[in-house]
Amino acid sequence: MIQLQGVHKAFGRNKVLRGVDLTVPTGESMVIIGGSGTGKSVTLKCVLGLVTPDAGRITLDGQDVTRADRDAFLARFGMLFQGGALFDSLSVWQNVAFRLLRGHAKRPKAEAREIAIEKLRRVGLKPEVADLFPAELSGGMQKRVGLARAIAAEPEIIFFDEPTTGLDPIMAGVINELIREIVVEMGATAMTITHDMTSVRAIADKVAMLHDGVIKWTGPVAGMDQSGDPYLDQFIHGRAEGPIAAVR
Repeated sequence: MIQLQGVHKAFGRNKVLRGVDLTVPTGESMVIIGGSGTGKSVTLKCVLGLVTPDAGRITLDGQDVTRADRDAFLARFGMLFQGGALFDSLSVWQNVAFRLLRGHAKRPKAEAREIAIEKLRRVGLKPEVADLFPAELSGGMQKRVGLARAIAAEPEIIFFDEPTTGLDPIMAGVINELIREIVVEMGATAMTITHDMTSVRAIADKVAMLHDGVIKWTGPVAGMDQSGDPYLDQFIHGRAEGPIAAVR
């Protein structure tokens, strides 16, 4: 579904991506792990076309993402943002139905509201939540609303940016379980970036370790603990000593 070949990206003298090679098969959940500042978010932005690589090629179903029709291309994606990124001035249902109320996937208002309430129900929120505003919700509820919005237009591909950041362990577990269930139900292709190893083990089919601008290791989640890769081993076990230097 998604393929990156020799992708480079620098911002001034800061070389963030130094030749990323990665393949995400259709219908699988790929989780990219790595420390802060290793280029995980930049990788997602390159796939979405929000950032243009300096070199290399990124394809979606064999089509170069830099040459795709933008509206049709982006309509294939859903995204759960790290901070929720809900619109404060819109009600919950309007946030969930944001894409359905405009542009490529526009639906009649009543239909969009009905879909939004169904998606809220899917993530465990009652219909009466629909007319509240984001400020009236807890952090966990806001994250669920963000997940409902990500799936509202039935996307083929869903991106999850640090999906459990800021949540307590129990709510993080709930969100991880919802993500896994929804991705499987929809048959969607998923890409997640996170440093939460509990999330990795809960939602990944395959894992890619990004460090120093390149993929150091990729393989099935079940193979992480016996990978033999020193970078991956240090990261997943949180060891201070190893090839990844701690910033002091």
